[in-house]
Amino acid sequence: MSKPSILKQVIALALFKMLINTGRRFVYPFAPALSRGLDVPLAAITSIIAASQFTSIMGLFCGPFAERLGYRAMMRYGLALLCVGMLLCAVFPLYGIVFLGLVVASFGKTVFDPAGQAFIGQNVPFQQRGRVIGILEMSWAGSTLIGIPLLGLVIDQGGLILSFYLLSLLGLVGWLSIKRIIPADEKNHGSGKMTVQIVSSLKKLIKIRSAAGMLGFGFWISMANDSIFVIYGVWLEQDFHVTLVTLGFSTVAIGAAELCGESLTALFADRLGLKRAIVLGLLLSVLSFLLLPFVGHTLPLALFGIFMVFLSFEFTMVTSFSLSTELMPRDRATMMAGFYATAGLGRVIGILAGTTLWKIGGITGVAWMAACLTAIGLLSFLWGLHGWEHKEAEVN
Repeated sequence: MSKPSILKQVIALALFKMLINTGRRFVYPFAPALSRGLDVPLAAITSIIAASQFTSIMGLFCGPFAERLGYRAMMRYGLALLCVGMLLCAVFPLYGIVFLGLVVASFGKTVFDPAGQAFIGQNVPFQQRGRVIGILEMSWAGSTLIGIPLLGLVIDQGGLILSFYLLSLLGLVGWLSIKRIIPADEKNHGSGKMTVQIVSSLKKLIKIRSAAGMLGFGFWISMANDSIFVIYGVWLEQDFHVTLVTLGFSTVAIGAAELCGESLTALFADRLGLKRAIVLGLLLSVLSFLLLPFVGHTLPLALFGIFMVFLSFEFTMVTSFSLSTELMPRDRATMMAGFYATAGLGRVIGILAGTTLWKIGGITGVAWMAACLTAIGLLSFLWGLHGWEHKEAEVN
């Protein structure tokens, strides 16, 4: 059998990622249904969401394992975790078990993503990296625009248990099929102990200036974005008295903004140059945050402001994935795992900061704080990537 082309491999990875993204993101819109189905307060479901976000931080150690075990192996582990976690939820629909199952499934994304990004970094020329990563990351918007609505139909017709079984079955299909689509890569067994190799790999994230700057960048901009994400629904309800239907439409608008941002990365990031594209994206993000309180006097303009916030963030973030895959060519998965971990930490802090500042300063306070945090992210990026060129990355 002939080896699948890189295009087919990228499309397959995008579908696998959309499945895993759906497994993590569906808890947000269906939290009330989970609350009723498990007969627990809504706050108990919020705890599941927080624990799922925390898995991104735990994933810091997944990168070095991927360098040693191989990218395909780690991607298969990620799909296996999705399968097992959702199966636990289906077979034992009790809150404690569902909590554990959803966190296990969410950890599957933490395991899968760095390995998938590293695979692209290893097999796609740097000059085309933005286009391919942009296509791959359309799976994030796809989970909002396709995966979650389809899962909603399943829940409506067959209940939560059926949705858990379906996600588990699809995870198993992915686990079986990825072996036929993605080639096995060489394992870096190394000569030293595993723990020594892990510590050595993680130290590089701090020692290499470009990597350290990018980690700081990911932390600050993720903190900024989630501080808005956590309060935008409350803002729309309080200031515009919107219905649940309108709030649901706003989620579609965010998904559309994410898709536009990913598409812009695929179309223009390589042409602009990844560094220049990230700077432009950050400047647009700062401007979007600053203007949000001013344009948000009517509901259509408020929705447009939110659209621009998420479009600029997604364009910047996805383009940064493309660049990050080349900052540590010998430890690509370690770099990506570190990036996801620091960004995850930023998200957790951003959620806490956003909800706190909302009570004090409303949308103006949160939006302007987000603008300042994004500006700090820009400074971190400029410091880390000052003087960095692609040819220099090859000798790190």
